[in-house]
Amino acid sequence: MSTKVMMSGNEAIARGVWEAGVHVAAAYPGTPSTEILENIGALYKDDIYCEWSCNEKVAFEVASGASIGGARAFCAFKHVGMNVATDPIFSMGYAGVNGGLVFVTADDPGCWSSQNEQDNRLYAPHAKIAMLEPSDSQECLDYVKAGYVLSERYDTPVMIRVTTRVCHSKSLVVTGERQDVEVRKYERNPSKFALLPAVALARHPIREKLLSDMEEYAYTCPFNIVEENEKTSVGVITSGISYQHSKEVFGSKASYLKLGLTYPLSKKLIKEFCERFETIYVIEENEPYLETQVRALGFTNVHGKDLIPICNELNAGILRRVLLNEEPGETYHVEANAPARPPTMCAGCPHRGFFFSLTKVSDRIAAAGDIGCYGLGTQAPFNGFGFSLCMGAGLSSLVGFSEALRRQGDDRKALGMVGDSTFFHSGLTSLIDIVASEANVIACILDNSITAMTGHQDNPGTARNLMGQPSPVIDIVALVRACGIDENHLRVVDPLDMKAMDAALNDGINASGPFVIITKRPCVLIKEVARANGRRHAIIDSEKCVGCKQCMKIACPAIAFKDGKSVIPDGSGCTGCGLCTQMCKFGAISIVEE
Repeated sequence: MSTKVMMSGNEAIARGVWEAGVHVAAAYPGTPSTEILENIGALYKDDIYCEWSCNEKVAFEVASGASIGGARAFCAFKHVGMNVATDPIFSMGYAGVNGGLVFVTADDPGCWSSQNEQDNRLYAPHAKIAMLEPSDSQECLDYVKAGYVLSERYDTPVMIRVTTRVCHSKSLVVTGERQDVEVRKYERNPSKFALLPAVALARHPIREKLLSDMEEYAYTCPFNIVEENEKTSVGVITSGISYQHSKEVFGSKASYLKLGLTYPLSKKLIKEFCERFETIYVIEENEPYLETQVRALGFTNVHGKDLIPICNELNAGILRRVLLNEEPGETYHVEANAPARPPTMCAGCPHRGFFFSLTKVSDRIAAAGDIGCYGLGTQAPFNGFGFSLCMGAGLSSLVGFSEALRRQGDDRKALGMVGDSTFFHSGLTSLIDIVASEANVIACILDNSITAMTGHQDNPGTARNLMGQPSPVIDIVALVRACGIDENHLRVVDPLDMKAMDAALNDGINASGPFVIITKRPCVLIKEVARANGRRHAIIDSEKCVGCKQCMKIACPAIAFKDGKSVIPDGSGCTGCGLCTQMCKFGAISIVEE
């Protein structure tokens, strides 16, 4: 029985996974993909084994193992996460599947929550795997289901490439029932799945033949649609969310080749479409992936990145301006003069104590950051670190960074940081390299008991899994000790205990060789933590306050300065963490419980 409901693209993908009869799903959280596995865990865990894996590589390997074993499997991550997973992806591109294997890469044009705008469509031909690109929520559901048919028919992993706008926009979706898909029998087949060099060489021509067969299928497949409009000399080739923008701009004044199966591309279909029009616009965000293929067919009446910007998200207004030389029409807007509000760490965030202590030794350290809430620590007033690259690099980059400092005579100590989830993701191997190389650095693990930045997903240290079941807690301190860090080179502190935090940093700076600081305090927004702490907040006695502004140095959003005095305008915005009380030398700040 089908029903019509409003769904985001991520919700629709999760629904499609369920309807396709998938048995195993794994992911690592990352915006804009996070809600896919959250929905599977919340709604479909009775039918699908699902997990937050340690990282994207592990997630894809979990899904690959399920597929090889005969189960339909699913995996999801954001675009930069695919970089982590490419090793097994490229191998499965040669090996193929047993049970269907579909995965989502959620790209982020505009860098809304990412360190780059990489266009993962380029991975599909590189890895020799099929690629589908939905343009709305209904297609998200339909393409996931179709992906499993393609995966099993053409013996290939299928990549579904979506973008932020598709992931988070909502549209009507017609839902269906779950298919009853049996797990295929597993039979030992090393000539297909044991990718030794000889096996890989034998599998490569098989993959090329299957891709050729799929290109023939792409000519007539239902995902590639030609929309004809009479009396127009303009043809538009597009895919994904760019199709929606193109329709809004050109309407019936153009004909469209909407590509849903974007690898392998049907050269025959593209050629026949282009031959019918005087002008061809290839409209796509970021890289000229489609445009390059069209130009390779010899067409010169093509416009793409010569007019359309390669940076940032597209929208109808941009396309009107660059393609039609028209200004965007009237849009809905509200007159508002809201003050600028740069992102900041939450009131009570344990990272605030860590970064404030860093300011006291800023002339003695050179710091590297990583990907997480603590990334906000690079901003004023903390100015906590000078560079961050990707997950795990906050530790591993210290080995080379410290050597570069040494060679230029800079005696500052190299210090880096990762969160608890990032430590499980890729920080453990980074720490092993630090220990093995005997690097003279300080490695900080900021353990706030959750994967906070992406919305409080569980990780191996949180005592439960995505399905809500209890799970063993992986002890970070024990892992660090097992790597070879002894008690003289390890400090475990509460980052909101200013004296302990200061002492740990000073010990690390004065030590020789690898030194590890683990800060342990749960994220203040964890509901169980908030309930356990009760309702408490700070108050400021205006009679005792001398207006020294020392409490303002911790940049807590709950504290303001008005009429020469520090004030807490709204007690509900304060969590009573107590950091400000340690700043005040006049006893003007105290914590009260309601």
